[in-house]
Amino acid sequence: MRFFPLMALALLLSSLPPARAWAQQLQCKPCSHAYGKVEVGTPSSFTIHLTNTGTKSLRITSKSKQGSEFRFGSFSLPLTILPGKTVQLPILFKPAAAGHVTGTFTLVSTALNKSLSMPVAGTGVSGPQLTVSPSTLNFGNVTVGQSATLSTTLSAAYGDVAISTDQLTSSEFSIQGLTLPVTIPSGQRIQATLQFTPNQSGTASGKVGYFSNAVVSPAAEQLTGTGVAPGAHSADLTWQETDPSVVGYDIYRGTKHGGPYQQINAALGAATNYTDSTVAAGTTYYYVTTAVDGAGQQSAYSNETAAAIPSP
Repeated sequence: MRFFPLMALALLLSSLPPARAWAQQLQCKPCSHAYGKVEVGTPSSFTIHLTNTGTKSLRITSKSKQGSEFRFGSFSLPLTILPGKTVQLPILFKPAAAGHVTGTFTLVSTALNKSLSMPVAGTGVSGPQLTVSPSTLNFGNVTVGQSATLSTTLSAAYGDVAISTDQLTSSEFSIQGLTLPVTIPSGQRIQATLQFTPNQSGTASGKVGYFSNAVVSPAAEQLTGTGVAPGAHSADLTWQETDPSVVGYDIYRGTKHGGPYQQINAALGAATNYTDSTVAAGTTYYYVTTAVDGAGQQSAYSNETAAAIPSP
């Protein structure tokens, strides 16, 4: 070990550059991402949050990436981030072939950590694919204790898809009209109905997952809806009798033009009017009726009529 005289040591210390405060620190959260399994040819997106933790504005001046199957989303440069502010960096992975790949996204800025690198990885997979459409179902406003239904489509590609089970994360949502297990031939599709029955006021959310032999399983669909307390509003419906053989009518309601509809009367009624007192404020409902004869035969839907409920 080498010893310096006291004076020399003091001179050495005074010659070192002063410590610099990290006044323009660009931080990422998270600073890496694993996409997991992604179907070949299908883009998968992710968002990294970038924060300026310093006391002065910083400027991101350039961006680059390694890995041909990774790319930036919409992220225009140059970009200034004010102190304490956060911006979103969208990044995408679209595998071109099956297999595991890695890459890196890099940003250059005026922060003291001038270059910020974020590693990524993902695995392209090929085989049967199950697509759920739409990816999100929004049931809108539904009166507490009442139900609303929406349709979803399950499509198979690149091979037959055998759906074994489904799983819901919320008891306020249920699946109707889908008997499992079921196999969807490649290139074909089937329909299922999702039902929302709120048990309290407020926004409800959930997710349904379809487990299958597809390369990405489960295939998920996001569900959301809002339960609203019964209000003072009602919808009054009237119609004309067109056939003397009719013994009664059923009334159906939906929240989308053209359906799907759900029966709302508890029993067959002979009257040519009906009051729906289970409507939710701020919602538009679409009504149809069917006529039933003495033999129990039911007619097709009548013409549709709409009722816009005031808010509140």
